[in-house]
Amino acid sequence: MDPRQTVTSAATSLQFDCTGCGKCCNGHHVPLTLDEARHWVADGGQLIVLVEAFLANGLGLPDAQREHATRRACAVPCAVPCGSTQAHVAITFAAFNPGACRNLDADNLCRIYERRPLVCRIYPMEINPHIPLRPDAKDCPTEAWQRGPVLIHGSQLMDRQLAELIERSRQADRDDIHAKVQICQQLGITTSALKGNGFTAYLPDTGALHAALHAPDNAALAPWTLHVENPALVEQLHQAGARVCSTSAGHYSFIGF
Repeated sequence: MDPRQTVTSAATSLQFDCTGCGKCCNGHHVPLTLDEARHWVADGGQLIVLVEAFLANGLGLPDAQREHATRRACAVPCAVPCGSTQAHVAITFAAFNPGACRNLDADNLCRIYERRPLVCRIYPMEINPHIPLRPDAKDCPTEAWQRGPVLIHGSQLMDRQLAELIERSRQADRDDIHAKVQICQQLGITTSALKGNGFTAYLPDTGALHAALHAPDNAALAPWTLHVENPALVEQLHQAGARVCSTSAGHYSFIGF
């Protein structure tokens, strides 16, 4: 594939030039690769773990997202058991930034710029190929989109290096998922939301997380549960044989859509 790759955009052509406003470094939980997560925690940062899943029969997975979601989720034969069926889980380890990023200084400059996460390098582009790049959905000021080199022309991303970074991020998703499942199980994280219906969100103990990140075990896959509150969806999942709960046990939050 051409490394400039086809992208989804809300516009025919987009140009972009970062203004250095720092808004993208405030209030955003930044998805991290497994190696980046290890560095983040070692530096004293907190991780948030976001989990979503779809069933082996495709329940919870829109057809248009099937290839991308299947490639980044835990694939057969390593899909996690869920009742009498299986669930494919997608797990995001993200830097927990409810306010300003801990690495942002008083001048809105990144203190770890040379080793900043892939997602920071890729911004404002989207990692998920099914999410269009929309300037009005970004924090960047209007002038950032009125100058600078052409970012997207037609359906093509024009920056070869940026395209390669995006592919590196997607590949890391695929490479990391098996270890993420083991790490989550070590931390007692075995409840997921149904894809398209929400996320389950965890803030694991930093000490336990640090240990699990550096020594994921190879224990047998534990039974997983789907947190769903919609009665109609609960019934569909029960009919499919899935293990379902509708009330949080208290160690995670359900973020519904």
